Parts: sequence; C-alpha cells; structure tokens
Amino acid sequence: MEEVIKYAGCFVCGDCNPNGLNARFFFDGTEVTTEIVADKRFEGYSGICHGGITAALLDEVMVKAVLATGIFSTTAEMTVRYHRPVRVGERVICRGRITQHKGRAYFTEASAVNGEGQALASATGKYIEARDEFRDQLMKPSD
Repeated sequence: MEEVIKYAGCFVCGDCNPNGLNARFFFDGTEVTTEIVADKRFEGYSGICHGGITAALLDEVMVKAVLATGIFSTTAEMTVRYHRPVRVGERVICRGRITQHKGRAYFTEASAVNGEGQALASATGKYIEARDEFRDQLMKPSD
C-alpha cells in the first residue's frame, strides 16, 4: 500500500500540527484506509469522542480517495450517519473510496468501524476538482 500525500499543517493528517490527529492514509489501488485510537483530547461527552472528529476522519478518507488518483479536490457536500458512539481509547478504522466521477465532481463513500468490526459511522460525499490556481494554493505552507 502506498501512503497518500498530505499537507503538513492539516488537522487530520498533518505531521506538523501538534493539535491534530496525525493520521496516516494509505491507498491500495481501490480504497484509502486509516486507523487511529480515539484520544481523550477529542472527547465530546465523558468517555466519548466528539462526533466532529469522526466526521473529520470520514471527510479526510474520502478526499484522500480522490487525491490518491492524482486529483486535488475540496469538499462540496458530505452526509454523515452515526451508528454508535466512538469511545475514548477505541481503535477506529476508516475506509473511503470513489463511487462515481462526473466532470470535475467525484462522489465518494466512507465507513468507520471499531477494532471488532462494529459500524461506528458512515458517510457519502461530493468533492470538486480544484482548478489550477486554487490547487497551487492548497499545498502552500501557511504563514
């Protein structure tokens, strides 16, 4: 499996963001996967990871599915369905893939399961290919 490129400052995948998840994403030719352990820093309720963190992981695994094909894109829309709470300390495995491509639009789906394979959340998304001038800005280091 090949690691998908990342922006170093990204909250989800950046390895230079001390406040982020520092998740690594890998592409097997069909789908992108990542695995993290839900950290207490991202607690929403007692012992439960904030749903926004789960959504961020699902968004990232879907955009990385597009990026793994060499296309820079940004999120146009996303729908998340939560199946069960993500517990602090729980292993979370996310998978994402492209389901359809029309013009500059890429349609995706993703899932998050725990270490026992129980569904935690699922999502669908629409990502729009970045135009050249915007694409160049996406990976530019921030000030």
